Amino acid sequence: MEPALQALIDKEAIRDCIARLARGEDRRQPEVLSACFWPDSTFDYAMYKGSFPEYLAWVTPGADAITNTQHVLGQTVIDLDGASAKAETYVISYHRVDMGPETGERDTCIGGRYLDTMEKRDGKWAIAHRTMLYDWYQDWGQSADWSQGIMGYPFHGPNYTGRVKDDASVAFFAGKPF
Repeated sequence: MEPALQALIDKEAIRDCIARLARGEDRRQPEVLSACFWPDSTFDYAMYKGSFPEYLAWVTPGADAITNTQHVLGQTVIDLDGASAKAETYVISYHRVDMGPETGERDTCIGGRYLDTMEKRDGKWAIAHRTMLYDWYQDWGQSADWSQGIMGYPFHGPNYTGRVKDDASVAFFAGKPF
């Protein structure tokens, strides 16, 4: 295969790995997360760092106080070097956090970048090390009451809110009704 074509294939595999990881984090799916990191990988999220098993225990089941998350990925710059690569991916992550009965739920947002060291083993790309860089943080205040719908329109079913538990897209990709 021509080197330029192989580079395109490798870069797309790296982007797919990073996107699937974000999806797995939003749904707290250990099997998806495990497919995106090598078992001997490490991570550093500034507030917590360690080995892949420590990451997995931290992210799944996750904090009960975080009732909804969404990681929106931006551009990814990838430098390939044989069976290793460095990737920087911009991310905006939304978190709905239950602050307790007196404060209620709050909507927060983090802007940052993932610095991933990727490795290709037996034809598969996965993360060997991830570092999170934080560029900004915003607390948007009290969350909207989704039980009332959005913009004055009520929801006609329970599957339109949330991602952390019972997300409709999991059923969708599994070919099940939602």
